Formats: sequence, C-alpha cells, structure tokens
Amino acid sequence: MSTTPLPRVLVCDDEPQILRALQVILRDAGYEAVPASGGEEALDRAAVKPPEAAILDLVLPDIDGVEVTRRLREWSEMPIIVLSAVGEEDEKVRALAAGADDYVTKPFGPPELIARLEAVLRRAKPEASEPTIAADGLDIDLAARSVRRDGEEIHLTPTEFELLRVLARNRGRLMTHSSLLREVWGPAYEDDFQVLRAHVANLRRKIEPPGGPRYIRTDPGVGYRFAA
Repeated sequence: MSTTPLPRVLVCDDEPQILRALQVILRDAGYEAVPASGGEEALDRAAVKPPEAAILDLVLPDIDGVEVTRRLREWSEMPIIVLSAVGEEDEKVRALAAGADDYVTKPFGPPELIARLEAVLRRAKPEASEPTIAADGLDIDLAARSVRRDGEEIHLTPTEFELLRVLARNRGRLMTHSSLLREVWGPAYEDDFQVLRAHVANLRRKIEPPGGPRYIRTDPGVGYRFAA
C-alpha cells in the first residue's frame, strides 16, 4: 500500500537546539524536515532533491541566509521563510530584496511558524479557472501562474506572483497598503509596510520596462494600483 510522501521543507540553522526544535515542529505538523547547519550544506541538500519550501536562519557560520536566498533564487521559485532575531531589521530587508517570501522573528511559537509556512505554500499553488490578464505588453496567466512581457517569460516568486495577481485583478483600483498586506500575507501583516515595499520593489524590477513604472503606479502614502 503506497503512501503519499510528506512535503519536504529545508531547515537551516547553526544552533543545534533550534534545528532540532524546527524538525519536531515540522514533523508534528505533517512535514518532512531536511536539516542543514550551514548555508553551503543547505544549498547542497536543496540541489540534490529540491524541497517544497525552505526556512533559513539569517545568521549562519559560513554564508548568511541572504546569500543562501539569493543563490536559491537563481534556479528555484520555492517559498522561502527567513528567521531573524530582534535587531536584524536591515538583514531582514536584504533577505526580502533577495527573494525571500516571508520572515519570522525569534523567538517564535510553533503555530505562528506553521501558519506562515502554510500561507507561503498556499500562495505557490495554482488556482483553477483563473483568467488571463493582458495589459500593454504584459500577459498574466493566473491559472498557469506565468507572466510574460512582450512574449518573454518573467520568473516570479510565489509571493511576487500573488501580489501581482491581487493588483491585476483589481486593475485601475487603488489598493491601500493595508488591504494588500491583508490579501497577500494575511491579517497579521496589516501594518508591515516594510515587507510590502520590498516585494513591490522586487516585482517592479522584474516586470517594468526601462523608463519608469508602466504597470504598478504608486499613490504616495496610500497604496498602489495596477494601471487600467
């Protein structure tokens, strides 16, 4: 009798007790943890058998979590959550800019970590019967979760795609910072403007042509809108 394999999650932390705790938390929630105690080991384990998601500590003994995130993003769109300690705000912003989907601040509770993991995995799944949206050379296939500009494919992380999906499905309508955070990340993020700014910047860098914003317009101090 065959059984469905558990979703595999790469976990990387150089503190043995935290690494053990992460493995227990994931196992109890129905995931298979793939442990690594350093950045290079994490990259090796991800390359041998790519996991469904990754949870990375920002401070590692060899290469930091930002660099691990950047190198994973060279070939993978898996959801990535970074673990940051209080006072590591700059590093957290760097990780988001490198392509991380979310962050959890230490110390954290198991329910919070699993809720964030399930949220990023949910954003990575395609939804059936979604339309294709075309806007001035940009084609967004919501069902296939693919984006092309002038026929050339653009690779987005799951969170970047979800942000674009929400904006595009409300094209022409002003989406406030708080409403975007609620829809894409959930109610707990309603005031986390830092994570929103980082992902909008990443998304613009990938989809906007040279010469200024064509698709995502800023309403200063209020929010963003997808050009009608």
